[in-house]
Amino acid sequence: MSRASSLCAVILAAGESTRMGKDKALLPWPPGAIGGQTFLSSAIEALQPFSEMVIVVTGANEAALAPIVYATGASLVVNPAPERGQFSSLQVGLQEVLSHGRDAAMVTLVDRPPLSAGTVQLLCSAFAEAANDTWAVVPEYGGKHGHPILLARELIEAFLKAPPTANAREIEHQHLQRIAYVNVDDPLVTLNVNTPEEYAALISKSPPSK
Repeated sequence: MSRASSLCAVILAAGESTRMGKDKALLPWPPGAIGGQTFLSSAIEALQPFSEMVIVVTGANEAALAPIVYATGASLVVNPAPERGQFSSLQVGLQEVLSHGRDAAMVTLVDRPPLSAGTVQLLCSAFAEAANDTWAVVPEYGGKHGHPILLARELIEAFLKAPPTANAREIEHQHLQRIAYVNVDDPLVTLNVNTPEEYAALISKSPPSK
């Protein structure tokens, strides 16, 4: 059985979006669109064809995001202490993956535009075909690492065993020999949207195809 056969997608969406001034999960996608998709709903729909289930990690914004999560057929889990930072949300989401009896995860952040199906398929294929001693597949564009990252059970457990004060990069660096970096021709894998200016800059760009 392929490791990818039990893949769960995890979207980290518990942040306060302080630099944006509003919840990034609720920003319209494409930028400037009215009454259409949001970053969150687009991310869910982009990942659903490649995973058994999509888990969205929320925080204090649970009430605002729950309608979108459930309307798109995803699952929701709440980080009880999102103030501890993004790594705590990652741990909450990965624990939910194991609690559902799955042993692999595809993790992304809600502040990134949804990727094309071709990019996600490339990463899933690389993960499914990776050697048994590969614990993760990470996309790379222009020399920068991005998301989504695909995690085998071994690295999921390493993340869960780490102290809350750790961060994902630290854990990855401890296991570099177990990580496969995959070059993709897609700048969106490394694009963060943290400020109104960065969001406005997307208006002139075409949204990724689905």
